[in-house]
Amino acid sequence: MFSKLAYSVFEESIKDYHQFDNVDQLINNPYPKDKFEHLLYHKNWIDTVQWHFEDIIRDPNIDPGAALTLKRRIDASNQERTDMVEYIDSYFLQKYSTVKVKDNAKINSESPAWAFDRLSILALKIFHMQEEATRVEASQDHRDKCQVKLNILLEQRTDLSTAIDDLLSDIEHGDKFMKVYKQMKMYNDDELNPVLYQNKK
Repeated sequence: MFSKLAYSVFEESIKDYHQFDNVDQLINNPYPKDKFEHLLYHKNWIDTVQWHFEDIIRDPNIDPGAALTLKRRIDASNQERTDMVEYIDSYFLQKYSTVKVKDNAKINSESPAWAFDRLSILALKIFHMQEEATRVEASQDHRDKCQVKLNILLEQRTDLSTAIDDLLSDIEHGDKFMKVYKQMKMYNDDELNPVLYQNKK
C-alpha cells in the first residue's frame, strides 16, 4: 500500500529532523535518488522545516528584519514544496503511463501527489499533537484536549490513507485518470508579479 509506505517515510523524516530541531540542518536523505522513497523523504523534510519556519515567524518579539528574511525563506520553501509535488506526480504519470483508461473513467479533484502532500502535513500534525498530549509541564486539561484532537487526527490519517490507496487503485485499473496541471504561481515570477516587473523598469 503506497499510503503506508509514504507515512512510514514521513515519520522517519520527522524523527530525523527532530534529532537536531534546527531549520538550518542540511537534509541527509537515506534513500537512493532513483527510489520513490527518496522523493517522499525530501518532500516531508521540506514540510518539516517549513513547519518550524512558521513557528518562528509567529514569535511576537521577532526582529522585523529577521522576519522579512524568514518570509523570503518561507516563499522559497513553498516553491520547493510545489516542485516536489510535481516530481511525485511525474513518478505516477510514468508508473501508470501504459494503463488503458476506460471510456467512463473520471478525473479526481486532486492528483495523487497533492494527496500525499496532505498526508505529509498530517504526519507533522500528529507528531506535534502527540508532543502536546504528553507534555509533562502542561496542565492535565491541556493534555486531555490535545488527546481528543490527536484521536481525530489519527482517524483522519486512516481515512486519507484509504482514499489515497483507492485513488491509486482506480488509476491503475483505468477507472480514473491523472491530469496534472503545472504550477501557475505568479508571486515569484518577475514577469507576472506587478510589484516585481514594475521594479525592472
